[in-house]
Amino acid sequence: MSDETEGAVDQDAMADDWAAAMEEQTGTEEGVDVDIDSINEAAKPVELDELSDDGMPLGDPKLDVILDIPVTLSMEVGSTDIAIRNLLQLSQGSVVELDRVAGEPLDVKVNGTLIAHGEVVVVNDKYGIRLTDVISPQERIKRLR
Repeated sequence: MSDETEGAVDQDAMADDWAAAMEEQTGTEEGVDVDIDSINEAAKPVELDELSDDGMPLGDPKLDVILDIPVTLSMEVGSTDIAIRNLLQLSQGSVVELDRVAGEPLDVKVNGTLIAHGEVVVVNDKYGIRLTDVISPQERIKRLR
């Protein structure tokens, strides 16, 4: 079995695990009306062809060069500015107030650039994030300038 085939099988299995966990999670909450088919559809891996635009097809050798470059995906719960004096006074049990309201979507960043907003989910005792809003490529480019 090739590496690509194994990766596709792993992605399919992971998508199935997430879909099953999402079904469990939504099935246990009372008063929540969720379309499980739409969640399962969203949990399927995205084909890279869906992300291409007419300007640069994915078969372009220039783009193939960067497809395997690793990037850092992070979620930001919130932030705050704090004086060094207060920072040095922090100890175990200290509480630091962040600039976010509880329940507000988290920022999803790639290499420090905002790409989406989402909410935290737990699947198989691991944290994950359900994307609720993806920033368009045009908007991302505007934010870089």
